[in-house]
Amino acid sequence: MSSIVLFWVLAIAALVFGALVFRLDSMAQVTFALLASFLAVAGLVLLLGLSYLGVVIVLMMIIEMVVMAVFMIMYMMNPAGLMPMSMFHNTKGSAVIAAVVFVALAAGILLVDWPTRQGEPAQDLTLALGEALMGGQMLTMMTLGVTLFATIVATVVLSTRRGRYDRFGDDLDRSPADDPAGGGVG
Repeated sequence: MSSIVLFWVLAIAALVFGALVFRLDSMAQVTFALLASFLAVAGLVLLLGLSYLGVVIVLMMIIEMVVMAVFMIMYMMNPAGLMPMSMFHNTKGSAVIAAVVFVALAAGILLVDWPTRQGEPAQDLTLALGEALMGGQMLTMMTLGVTLFATIVATVVLSTRRGRYDRFGDDLDRSPADDPAGGGVG
């Protein structure tokens, strides 16, 4: 019973946060609404017993959204993507495309003969999925993922000329903050 309730809570959360992506008017809010929607979907995948895939979705979405937020803060003209904006572009054309794709996918579900299972599932499904996706390069890809993440963090840290200690002092008690660049958030 609890898994059914959890399923419906996660499904509704995924839909609500997904709809908020198109209703909110700042890139920062949209980013975190999209992250919440993807995390709810990852929860659904975990609920289905696909732990490897669920954890991969969680890790990928968190890293992707954090990187997107960092780049918004660094490069967008409006500070951190907090200025109002519109997420609606070519609404009629996109509605037509969405309807055609939906009908095509629904027709595929209903009209295609689905294959029957052949053989037995592997003993270790996580290992089998990893081997199917990466072949013999699984360790290489895991190492590459950690290395890329460390590179992103190091690049962001090294690209800033100042940190919180520059503005608030060694004990973080300077008030008001001494912002050498001016126009900062402290």
